[in-house]
Amino acid sequence: MNRRDFMKGATGAGATLGLASRAFAVGTSGRVLGANDRIQVGVIGVGGRGTYVGNVFAEVGKADNSCQIVAVCDVYQKRVTENKTKLNCEGYLDYREIIQRGDIDAVIVATPDHWHARIALEALEKGKDVYLEKPMVHTIEEVKQILGAVRESKRVVQVGSQTTSGQQWWKAKRAIADGAIGDMIMSQGSYHRNSTEGEWNWPIEAAAGPDKKGDDYVDWKTWLGPAPTRPWDPDRFFRFRKFWDYSGGIATDLFFHVAAPMNVCWPEPQFPAKVMGSGGIYVFKDTREVPDTFHLLAEYARGHSVVLTSSMANGQHIPGLIRGHKGSIIMVDHGMFEAPTDHITLKPEAPVVKDDEAYKTRFGIDPLEIPVDKQDVMNDHVRNFLQSMRTREKPTLDVETAARAQVLITMAVMSYRQGKVLYFDEKNWTVTDTPPGA
Repeated sequence: MNRRDFMKGATGAGATLGLASRAFAVGTSGRVLGANDRIQVGVIGVGGRGTYVGNVFAEVGKADNSCQIVAVCDVYQKRVTENKTKLNCEGYLDYREIIQRGDIDAVIVATPDHWHARIALEALEKGKDVYLEKPMVHTIEEVKQILGAVRESKRVVQVGSQTTSGQQWWKAKRAIADGAIGDMIMSQGSYHRNSTEGEWNWPIEAAAGPDKKGDDYVDWKTWLGPAPTRPWDPDRFFRFRKFWDYSGGIATDLFFHVAAPMNVCWPEPQFPAKVMGSGGIYVFKDTREVPDTFHLLAEYARGHSVVLTSSMANGQHIPGLIRGHKGSIIMVDHGMFEAPTDHITLKPEAPVVKDDEAYKTRFGIDPLEIPVDKQDVMNDHVRNFLQSMRTREKPTLDVETAARAQVLITMAVMSYRQGKVLYFDEKNWTVTDTPPGA
């Protein structure tokens, strides 16, 4: 293969993602899902993110008749009323009303993080396929539970980090597999924002509460769920990502969008061996418990590292790239993992490959830009999930890949909170502060 042939292959990489191989699949209610049958979907959690995702599914279904939102649920009655009216569907305060419906084929789980695992597990047990918003779950043990449930049930679960449907990751994966960077050494990325309010200080609706009537009613006890019991606190309800009981802050909200694509790019998704998290609350000294600036360093058993950095008080990114001994793949030179890009770049390490004739023939010695087509990655991610429901094939961000990213970022949170380096024993599924076998 020469440089021209490599470019042809790299240009086409990812173009066939999600193509169906079978026309029919058995649905959860026993009916056969034909190519023209509408998949019935329920949305559990219709705050800002759930409302957005539900609307995307509704628009996709309107465009191609592939799906229909038939029910929504939230513990805040106002959100239920607004969404059931807009989507012309049923509305509930109790998520079990959706899961128990035999006519619903799939559920979207877009609740606060601490509810993700429990709802997803119950939905899988009831035979539903699941679109599970990121982060996949809240704890390391929940990762194991979800993996086991999906393997046993053989249901389709798409984890909702839509950026993984972008072609850039799959083209980078192809280039790395073709030997373009040689032995992998380090992956780096960032997720920066600068907000005058501080991240996650979403508006508080003063009229809402557990002692209110009608649309102002909030089922606070259910919302707390597996989290510690606390008196009603609108700051926690409307701004849950600031608190450890319900979220991992930057790591689980934003680094998931970095760690998941990296696992896509690598030859195969991998669990970390050693993780350290650091940072602090440097600017936004409000009620938050999670840091406004956070960094992650991880080492992998196969001989490479990950370095991630983030601040909610500064908006300057670093390029997202993967370094190898013979070259580097820059997936997003602007550094924004969720923003569009029209190319990835291969940069050979000239001093190392200058005498490697096979490498130079295949890849050249000068920087090489590989084009990336313009996409609506959110639509593509949703369509991929719906298509996977019909074909029963793995979706773009399956739980096996997402689990590797989830363990990384959850361990980083644990490391930060405990103030120590942590190790993951994949065989025994344990997190320790000493290397396995030491």
